[in-house]
Amino acid sequence: MSADTPSPSKDDALSRAELEARVEELEETVANLEPTVDDGPKKMSIIATKGTLDMAYPPLILASTAAAFGYEVTVFHTFWGLDILHKEHSKNLQLSSVGNPNMPVPNAIAALPGMDKMTTKMMEKQIDDNDTATIEELLETSLDMGVEFQACQMTIDLMDYDEDDFHDGVTTGVGAATAVQDMAEADIQLLI
Repeated sequence: MSADTPSPSKDDALSRAELEARVEELEETVANLEPTVDDGPKKMSIIATKGTLDMAYPPLILASTAAAFGYEVTVFHTFWGLDILHKEHSKNLQLSSVGNPNMPVPNAIAALPGMDKMTTKMMEKQIDDNDTATIEELLETSLDMGVEFQACQMTIDLMDYDEDDFHDGVTTGVGAATAVQDMAEADIQLLI
């Protein structure tokens, strides 16, 4: 020791010995720990609330991608999001021109009658030209990968839909409490 450093007192030596004993005890405890139990696959919960063509893609793409990575995925569809799961409506989803800042037409023109149909046709052509999967293809792929699509029962009743109106494999009769519980158990929660 240097002349500047005071020599340890008897109390310091005891506390150092106690500390070393405690460290040794902790190291032994850690060495004897059982491996952690695998909690199973990670979970993703998505709430889909919109039923326009451009808003149908995000929950379907995210759900199928997460399923491909081994996630258990649940997508709860409510209000206009039900149209994504509806057999007839999913074939005719429209693109809303008004209020969409990325549309190639100003809002004043987008508000004219027939503009939603025109912009929808433009988007459908772009989807086709780029060989992008359709809504039905993404839905079918996701179902094949084990994604659970849930249709909100309150919204089914509100919109006067029938359970037979939905694509095969869609879970109907699901309420908000089930969706909340699913979100509470999920590693990732998204609202689209």
